Amino acid sequence: MNKKLVFFLFVIISFYPVYAQRVPVVAVLPFEAAGLAVSAADAQRLSGRVISEMSSWGTLEITGDTSRAGYIIRGTLSRQGGFFVLAAETLNAHTGLALNDYREQASAVDGISIPLFCAHAAERIPLPNYLLGTWQSTINLPDGPVVCIIEFRSNRTVSIERYDTWEHRQGNALRYEGFGGGSYTYTGFVNRMINVSSRQVRIDASVSVNLALEETLPEQTNVSRASLGILFNNEKTSFEIVNSTLPCGRNYDGPSVYPSEALGFTQFTKIR
Repeated sequence: MNKKLVFFLFVIISFYPVYAQRVPVVAVLPFEAAGLAVSAADAQRLSGRVISEMSSWGTLEITGDTSRAGYIIRGTLSRQGGFFVLAAETLNAHTGLALNDYREQASAVDGISIPLFCAHAAERIPLPNYLLGTWQSTINLPDGPVVCIIEFRSNRTVSIERYDTWEHRQGNALRYEGFGGGSYTYTGFVNRMINVSSRQVRIDASVSVNLALEETLPEQTNVSRASLGILFNNEKTSFEIVNSTLPCGRNYDGPSVYPSEALGFTQFTKIR
């Protein structure tokens, strides 16, 4: 078989769990102009901007055909005092029930924040779980690497192939190659901002994990972390925990050994 074809098939198989997931289909209906103080052309232009913005995410399929959609966005543009107001709601297309309603306003039509509007529009739409698969994090230390290999499964369980824990005290290093399992929850976001050390940081998802580990240092026998902020790269082949860590050890000997006292996994790369 041609080597290039073999490589291509390997890549497809490796990332199949991501691309096999069902992508939500969302119908954006043409926005309506409410009252004489706004024009139908302005409302239509905002509809187009919303479609363009949401299509660019790559996490939703945007359509104008409501018969194919799982979710529907409908909205109106109005003038209230000195502001143009774009108000809308997202509905479940199968039940007709509204999932949420939201609004953005500005003193000029083109001043309305479309990215923020779209983030609210997608807030209750379940996005694909890009955490599925097996990921590895490696921390390189003077006395060797500390490694975590963790698999996130579609049934919300976790399998841990390797979870190294490490301690450095009075010039002596201890390392244990642990393993185990657990559970997790995943909530995907679009353009969500959180506060991290008094600054705004964008995240793509919030993850909570409960891990039961064996053959680790006592501190890491049970690892429980809530609301971990996850930021993926564009290809969804790596992610960073931006507001915490998965703890794996402690350094008692100062920055010459490791920059901080606590050691934790934060950077992960997809391996299968």
